[in-house]
Formats: sequence, structure tokens, C-alpha cells
Amino acid sequence: MDSGEPATAAAPHASDGAGSVPVQPPRGADRTATAPSGPSSRSASEETPRRAPAPGAPRVAAAPGTPTDPGTAAGPRTARVRPAPEPRKRSRRPALLTTALVTTLALLALLSAGVGAYDIPLTDVLASVQHHLGLGGAPLDRVGESVLWNVRLPRVVLALLVGASLGCAGALMQGVFGNPLAEPGVIGISAGAAVGAVAAIGLGLSFFGNWTITVCAFIAGLITVSSVYLLSRNGGKTEVVTLILTGIAVNAFAGALIGLFVFFADSGQVNQITFWQLGSLAQATWPKVLAVLPCAVAGLLVAPFYSRRLDLLSLGERPARHLGIDVERLRLSLILVVALLTAAAVAVAGVITFIGLLVPHLLRMANGPGHRFLVPGSALAGAVVLVAGDLAARTLAQPAELPLGVLTALLGSPFFFWLLRRTRRKQGGWA
Repeated sequence: MDSGEPATAAAPHASDGAGSVPVQPPRGADRTATAPSGPSSRSASEETPRRAPAPGAPRVAAAPGTPTDPGTAAGPRTARVRPAPEPRKRSRRPALLTTALVTTLALLALLSAGVGAYDIPLTDVLASVQHHLGLGGAPLDRVGESVLWNVRLPRVVLALLVGASLGCAGALMQGVFGNPLAEPGVIGISAGAAVGAVAAIGLGLSFFGNWTITVCAFIAGLITVSSVYLLSRNGGKTEVVTLILTGIAVNAFAGALIGLFVFFADSGQVNQITFWQLGSLAQATWPKVLAVLPCAVAGLLVAPFYSRRLDLLSLGERPARHLGIDVERLRLSLILVVALLTAAAVAVAGVITFIGLLVPHLLRMANGPGHRFLVPGSALAGAVVLVAGDLAARTLAQPAELPLGVLTALLGSPFFFWLLRRTRRKQGGWA
């Protein structure tokens, strides 16, 4: 074919039914070969915005990565820049609860120091405290100074220490057992301490003078919890269910021993045993405060360091082991701390129940189950509850005094029953 123009290499043909006739492109258009524009194959030129080119201008392919028109479905997707997440705000509730507990405790302590058979105005209490601290103020009269510093303040400080010890011990026990219904008496610490005190009273022991009952109760409490732990240990491990059942058996045995001592005791000893078992702070003195102070301070300072491990233990024993927690060692350490706190408290104040059960539950409902606040917060709240309870025991039946353990049991039992009902309702039954 001699036409004077070069033929294209891949000129399309149109069929008219008789033969194929080559179709020439229109004159004036660029003859650059382009790829088909089907949906399955698109050239780089189609990734540019679809604008009509100027007449006679060649098409220029867009550079890779050039943003395309948002309306073009075939264009590459540009990475959406997400805004940086806002920093998670730390809850202010623990700080607010701590401030409220500290303020309430200070007010209750001042009120308890001034209210009683011999009333002392609050301003006089503050003035006397400032005077003894060397911060100004003025002393009271001779009777007022004696009542405040020899009767009231030792009782307030002892209530604070005993309440803090029992509240903190309850939070640790519930964390160790993973059961919100646990308390220090579950593993027999209170019952064992009671056996030691009752034995000292019933046998007339006096080898430590006025400290005999306290020392015997403390030693018996430690021996009891050690026995419970050893009896429940099997194959190098201690299961929670076995520990609880062993504690129940030891509590029953301790109750039988107390009954025997009461049976063989005379009337004076029976009255002393009964009064001690009911729990009271009526015999509070500065030597008793000093007796419980080292154990209480040591336990209260050590307990918060186990908060993170208790949070991991709440996930379950197996996950806690996978996360690097020595569950058996942790359980033994915490049981010793609980024994130290509870035995010291019971030795000087008698059997006071439901503090270790009530306080952690109230804080857990207020702030959640995290132990970073629950452990120290339970110590503060336990001190608040016992100082308030002791004030009520002294003033509700004046001139008589209600046993503190009886008052806490009267308040704690309905709460415990409500707690059981609430647990049953949320779980849909006991099974």
C-alpha cells in the first residue's frame, strides 16, 4: 500500500462484513499508543484528575503517589491523619475519698476526745494539744488535763490503730482469697487470739504482769494462723478452699477450748472472759497503745507494697503465674501480715467483728476493686468506723458503756445479710 504516510504497527480494523478495512485515527490527534481503559487495567495517566487536555497538547502521566480527585474511585487512597488521642485523665475520686476520710477522722478524733461524762469543749481540746506540742495554746485545769491525756486520747489513738489494722487486714484477706466475703476471722486468727487471752485469764497467768493477756493473745493468734497454713498445705501448694475449710475447723476447735476454760473458771474470771470476748477499748492506756503500735505500723506500711500483685492475683492464679507472680509466696507473705495486724488488734481490744468485712466493701462500691487505693483506704476507713463506733458505745447508754464488739456486730450483721442478698440477685442464684 503506497499512501505516502507510515502505517501504524497496530492499526485497528473495522469489519464491514466483506473484509477488513484499516481505520485511520483522526488527523491532528496524538498517535501515542495508550493502554485500554477497561475497568481491569488502568494506566498511570488515568490516576491524574480527569481534565480535558488543551487541543493538540500531549497527555502527561502523573507521578506515582500524586493525590487524585476525591470523586475518582480508582485513585490511590491517601492515608488519613488521625488526631492524637487525648491523654487519659486520672480519676480524682481516690484523692477526694482520701481527703474526705482524713478530714472525717480528724473531726471524729477531736469530738471523741471532748465528748463524754466530763465534757471538754473543742477549743479547749485544741488549745491543750497545741500546748503539749509547744505550739502555743494553754493547758486545761488539773481534772481536764488528766481526763484528756490519761483517758480520752489513749482510747482515741488505740481505736485508730485497731480500726486501721482490722480494715487493712480485711482488704488483704479478700484480695488473697479472691472472695469479697472473707475477713480476718476466716482463718482463725481472732479465735486463736481469744484462746490465748482466755487461757491467761482462766489459768491466772501473770508472768508478764499487766501485759500477760496481751502477749498470750498475740502469740496464740500467730500460732493458730501458722497451724492453719501448715494443715492446709499439700504438695507444696495451698488451695484457697482448703485454707478456708481448715480455718472453719480451727475456729470450731478454738470455740470448744474457750468453752472449757469458761467451764472451769470461777465467777470473777467468767465475767472477765465474757467482757474481753465482747470487745472493748475501756481499758485503753498509753502502754497498750505502745504494745500495738509497732505491729500496726509495720503491717500498715508493708501492705500497700502488695497492691499491684493483688491486682494481678485478682485475674486468677494461673494468669498471675504467667505474669511472673509467685502466688504461693505472695499468699504466705500476706497471711503473715494479716496475722500481725489482727493478732495485735485482738490482743489489746478483744474480738471486734465485721470491721474487716464492712470497710473494704464500702470502698469497693465507692471506687472500684483496685488495690492501690483499696488497701490504704481501708486502713483509713477502718479507723473512721472504729473511732465513731467507740464514741457511740460510750455515749448511747450513759453512764453505762456498750461493748464495742456487740455494737459493730449489730451494725455489721444487717449489712452482711444485705450483701448476701445483693450477691445472690446479681448472680441469679447461689449455684
